[in-house]
Amino acid sequence: MNLIVNDENITTDATDVQKLLEERLGEVPKGTAVAINGDVVPQSEWATRVLEDGAHVDILTAVQGG
Repeated sequence: MNLIVNDENITTDATDVQKLLEERLGEVPKGTAVAINGDVVPQSEWATRVLEDGAHVDILTAVQGG
């Protein structure tokens, strides 16, 4: 499947958001947020939200510091 993740074209075998996050990040840090085609996906839906070929996925992680 081809996706655009954080403005980068990628090819992946992931079929849902949770698998994509594990593939891209390994252990998913707290404070991670995901949007598909501009719509925020709640964490409770990551394992069931199916990815579609060509989707634009934004993965954001909170950074602590000052």
